[in-house]
Amino acid sequence: MATTKEYRLGEFTYPRGWFMIADSEELNQPKAVAVRFFGRDFVIYRGKASGKAILLDAYCPHMKTHLAKNTTSYVMIDGGGTNIEGDSIRCPYHAWRFNSAGKCDDIPYHTGPIPEAACVKSWTVREEMGAVWIWYDPENGEPEWDLPVRSEWNDPQWVRWQYDHLGLLNQHPQEVVDNIADYGHLSPIHGSTVQKYENEFKGHVATQRQCGPHRTLVGADGVSPILHTLTSYHGPGMLISDMTGYAEAILMITHTPVDDGVIKVWHALMVKSANKEATVTDTIDARAFQVASRLAFEQDFEVWANKEACLNGMFIPSDGPFARVRLWYKQFFNPRANKQEFLDRSEGYYIPQGATPYTDGVAK
Repeated sequence: MATTKEYRLGEFTYPRGWFMIADSEELNQPKAVAVRFFGRDFVIYRGKASGKAILLDAYCPHMKTHLAKNTTSYVMIDGGGTNIEGDSIRCPYHAWRFNSAGKCDDIPYHTGPIPEAACVKSWTVREEMGAVWIWYDPENGEPEWDLPVRSEWNDPQWVRWQYDHLGLLNQHPQEVVDNIADYGHLSPIHGSTVQKYENEFKGHVATQRQCGPHRTLVGADGVSPILHTLTSYHGPGMLISDMTGYAEAILMITHTPVDDGVIKVWHALMVKSANKEATVTDTIDARAFQVASRLAFEQDFEVWANKEACLNGMFIPSDGPFARVRLWYKQFFNPRANKQEFLDRSEGYYIPQGATPYTDGVAK
């Protein structure tokens, strides 16, 4: 495990961007959930009044009690196993209550005014595509780009994904983001016969376009069709890939820093059915495709879980534009005011030595 400082990425330990912090299914319970990301502890829960996801810093300012890690206090027992009241949450230790904005609005044994400092940080989150997302920014700025919500999520012809929770990976996210430029691994790891390949870096988006047969993703006859993928990182932690050839599908792989050099990883796949509304059979087929897709991704995951940090890779021109993607990635670890210096050195259209371009050589 290596740290951001060891990769020499920039000023900030954690990057700026949209990140997944929970599967929506995790909030469909009465209790708050304890989560840890960006080196800090949070509590997340669904407000009973609004039905919205609420994210607060985890520790009560009174005596630093974790708001979600308790089962035996009478706050929990009298609440039927929960300390959520409306859109507020009550501390299990002394019963201070905090609303969705993080402000303490009740201290049951106190009659005077509540101190202004009696608050916890409330975070802006969005719930989309079956997940809860946070805009994380070390500079506390507003979102720099929109969360790339896919309209297919609400189209009845598409079978919605269910998130595969792949757990923690003890690697810096740099090792995962490198994959978007890794032309050379597609055949040895995935059994791909790459016919066309290219990368493009523009703004906050890093894109890979490629096509070819794939030995992990095969049809019922055991033969792989020509799989076309248009894959993009939308910022540092959210990958979306449009896939055609095997079936029309949308792949999502998302990773979020837990601590410096540790990430949590999810995988999901949404599949278009042949019917106007997906049937039970369509859903079964889509789930099988998602399993195959997960197995393909786990081929990468196994390598990442068992490698040393690649701080200074011995890259060759046939590998793919690793140096470019690493420059592109640095924009998120540095102040916004400085991001253009990294874009000036990374933006463009790149083809590895020996590869056939996917398009006509013009950025799309």
